[in-house]
Amino acid sequence: MEASPVLFRDLTYIFLAAVLGGLLAWRLKLPLILGFVLGGIVISPFTPGVQISDLHAFEVFAEVGVVLLMFSIGVEFSIPDLMRVKWIALGGGTLGILLSMSFALGVAWLAGWPMTQGFVIGATISVASTMVLARLLADRNAMGTAYGRVMIGITLVEDIAVVFLTIIIPIFSGPAEGRFAKAAWTLGKATLLLIPLAILAMTLVPRLFRLVARTKDPELFLLVAIAICLVSAATAQAAGFSVALGAFLAGISISGAEDLHQAHNSLIPLRDAFVALFFVSLGTLVVPSVVLHNLPLLGVMLLLIIFGKFVVWLAVMKLFGYSIWTAIAVAAGLTQIGELSFILVEVARKSGLVGEEIFAAALAASLISIFLNVLIVRAVFPWIQPKLDAEQAAAAAKA
Repeated sequence: MEASPVLFRDLTYIFLAAVLGGLLAWRLKLPLILGFVLGGIVISPFTPGVQISDLHAFEVFAEVGVVLLMFSIGVEFSIPDLMRVKWIALGGGTLGILLSMSFALGVAWLAGWPMTQGFVIGATISVASTMVLARLLADRNAMGTAYGRVMIGITLVEDIAVVFLTIIIPIFSGPAEGRFAKAAWTLGKATLLLIPLAILAMTLVPRLFRLVARTKDPELFLLVAIAICLVSAATAQAAGFSVALGAFLAGISISGAEDLHQAHNSLIPLRDAFVALFFVSLGTLVVPSVVLHNLPLLGVMLLLIIFGKFVVWLAVMKLFGYSIWTAIAVAAGLTQIGELSFILVEVARKSGLVGEEIFAAALAASLISIFLNVLIVRAVFPWIQPKLDAEQAAAAAKA
């Protein structure tokens, strides 16, 4: 059976858009995902010029990109580092999400929007991009700093919160009566399912990798790594969770075993290719005319992301006893939304809770917030670092 020539043409367009967009972002010293999404906008059916024909043909490829990305985040994350900041990550992260959502609900009430719309917007703006943040921190050699560990810990808690939000959001499309009881019951069942799933990942995945590592065959090791990623994702989805959580659990199960990090290293080129496809595919979904007709909505979302989240995280950090300079650094780094926000707003759209205007505004807000976040981080971190160094020196002198 001969494959459709249109599929190959569209695939060519997507990867050319990724290359050209990525080169532009690299030239401007911006995160590559900005270039990928912009490339997708250029080849989308909603803009003039070269266009792809079938948007849905690449959804599976894009989903594989999410799986490999979340596996990499799991491998790269250090559980001991999370334990150092467990209170601010777990308690502060949860509080920050709730406050961000409360801000959005308050704005929805003042603007006369449906409260379900306010809830979806709140969920969408409450989670920052771990990938973008990790890249910014790595560029500044700040992954091992106190504020770097706090930010990564918080975003990982947000990643886990996304899993539960994807379970809760569809409930709000049903009848209002008994909605909260149903949400609590669904979350309870999900938590009970998550525990054995996590135990299974932590015990079986490292054993399988070590068994295959004995063959010392890199090709076989790569194939097994891909298979484990996909099986973990499929198992999580069958249990009612997102594929992202399954892949993350598979990654985190080997994060503490240095001898198994070859699985991650072998997947990096493949991951990068699929991640690029994922973000280009997202760009093809942006409808510029819808965004232009809803500029006030976009403006409100950007205010919530940039100013609202800055205030929220500044307050949370101070509440947990951190210095003002560390609080400013963390608040500045978390003023953006990214790939997991897309997942949430897409779930809400498929559930009928929001229309195209919210979806398009969320995508545009993500692009703009990431761009602004890069500028904010580049301005704030160099200014804050000498003050943090002085704090550490003073603390060491007292000790």
